[in-house]
Amino acid sequence: MGAKITYFVMAAFLAIWFVLVGGRGLALIRQGSAVTVVLGLAALVLPAIGVWFLWMNTRFVTRANRLAAELEAEGGLPVDELRRTPDGRIDRESADEVFARRRAETEDTPDDWRCWFRLAVAYRDARDTPRARKAMQHAIALHDGRPAPR
Repeated sequence: MGAKITYFVMAAFLAIWFVLVGGRGLALIRQGSAVTVVLGLAALVLPAIGVWFLWMNTRFVTRANRLAAELEAEGGLPVDELRRTPDGRIDRESADEVFARRRAETEDTPDDWRCWFRLAVAYRDARDTPRARKAMQHAIALHDGRPAPR
């Protein structure tokens, strides 16, 4: 629950920032000189990119949470079997062992979104966030019946 609150607070701050920067961009455009119009258009690009990025991430998180809820209802969420260090961090060897099992499971049934979801969790536990995200995108695509991203 704390992660959701943090996400929404950060999204709200970003939305406020988008409005403020967009307003400054429009004010520069209204001044009408060539330099201020160019600067105003450049200032509008940042909020546009930010809105797109925020939308894509929100959509990704919503879809991943939907898959997690469905998998939980089926009783298929991966069990946390990882060893921890005294300070609570995941033991690297333990994460690698679980990852190897999840990868083999996914290779055996590559069209099952559940396996890809569990592989994404294993990637995250192994601290490989880019691959975790790609595996989750693959799971979402398989679940939705779309071609999986490459």
